Amino acid sequence: MPRTWIVALGFLLAGLIGLGAYFLPVAQTAATSHAAPGLPNLNPVQVPTDPFTVLLLGSDDDSKFAADQLNTQSMILVRVDPTTKQATMLSIPRDLWVPIPSNGMGKISWAYRIGGAPAAVAAVESNFKVHIDDYAWIGLEGLVKLIDKLGGVDVQVTNPVMDDYYPADLNTNDPYGYYRVAVLPGATHMDGVEALQYVRSRHGDIRGDFARSERQQQLLLAIKAASAHVNVADLPELASAFNGEIKTSMGVDKLRSLMSIAGEFSGPNVHRVVLVPPYTSEGFVGDQSVVLADWGQILPLVRQTFP
Repeated sequence: MPRTWIVALGFLLAGLIGLGAYFLPVAQTAATSHAAPGLPNLNPVQVPTDPFTVLLLGSDDDSKFAADQLNTQSMILVRVDPTTKQATMLSIPRDLWVPIPSNGMGKISWAYRIGGAPAAVAAVESNFKVHIDDYAWIGLEGLVKLIDKLGGVDVQVTNPVMDDYYPADLNTNDPYGYYRVAVLPGATHMDGVEALQYVRSRHGDIRGDFARSERQQQLLLAIKAASAHVNVADLPELASAFNGEIKTSMGVDKLRSLMSIAGEFSGPNVHRVVLVPPYTSEGFVGDQSVVLADWGQILPLVRQTFP
């Protein structure tokens, strides 16, 4: 199992996604006698040159779920090529019906609940025929805190949200309640809770999870823009804001190296892929509503975008 670091500014990895960052290099590591008080011991930045792939994972981790027994609500595969300054994001439908290594058939979102990040990585690698170098995971509170620490994000809403059954499961004694959420079209500044509502809402959209995948990718771009002002001097304050709500297999030195190339990626060089029909279709397996893959079309697309 890869080692896990508690990172303080998650979902920023601007360099990683090329577009922004889903996990900025603010990691809490053991300081040594050579490090300044409150700061990790930082080696000189080694700028990456080889392409690498990271699996981004997001979970509902409210009190409805037992600790470490979480499905992933979002899975985004990201490939970054530092030499060509190209980045690709591939959103994987959470209900995709796949073989889960050593656990039979199931929704790909179940893999994390079965065996944590290593199982989620194995499920994606075995089905999509890719190699994943690292993972990064964030929970609900982590995403809210991240965006609030950045001062919010600016989003041009082109896919409005009207959801009468949005889960009222944060900061509550009744995690099974719900309330109405409305995000109207146009330019909007969102705080952490509002951004979470925008990317998490599932109801009232005829395109279902496909539309939600697009909103999640859109939020990544907004986080990239908002993270432009963050620097190493901010690390001590940011590191105190999180407590196990953001995790990654990347060490602090690699995260810093990604931050160093973040500004080199621009919009035209960031490619966004969502597995809408004809790559997938909706259906049922028994009483389970699932997304069925057409691997004959998906795998050539993956080979092209994740060589």
